[in-house]
Amino acid sequence: MDGLSSLGLMATAAFVAATLLPAQSEAVFVGLLAARSADPVALFLVASLANAAGSILNWWLGLLIARHGVERLPRRIRPDPAQFARAQALFTRFGWPSLLFAWVPIVGDPLTFVAGTLRFPLLPFALLVLIGKAARYGALWAGWATVG
Repeated sequence: MDGLSSLGLMATAAFVAATLLPAQSEAVFVGLLAARSADPVALFLVASLANAAGSILNWWLGLLIARHGVERLPRRIRPDPAQFARAQALFTRFGWPSLLFAWVPIVGDPLTFVAGTLRFPLLPFALLVLIGKAARYGALWAGWATVG
């Protein structure tokens, strides 16, 4: 696989993993690092930015829900009420610093959606989410570098 294909795969995996769809990108990131199919810095940047972009999609969907109401969504794509309630409680309890943990499995994606429903401003949202997601990929890269 050439570098451009690797970066495209990384971007796709990272973006989808950050949405409300069930997916993960960590294995793709580490696998591409191990395969040495693309520059590690480029992989890191693409993974971080694409993962943050997926979270921005969640935020935007949450904003649409805030404007139009969850009832207008088809049942098959309505957020899980229990997960949504946990994410609302987390965001309400911890506020903006909780966005640094948008990368955490299970609660991270609904948290970004909730931030949109609560109309958290986009620019600070994007910055906080990007910091957290880049730190996660940085930790994976550092871990791989010590083992690989």
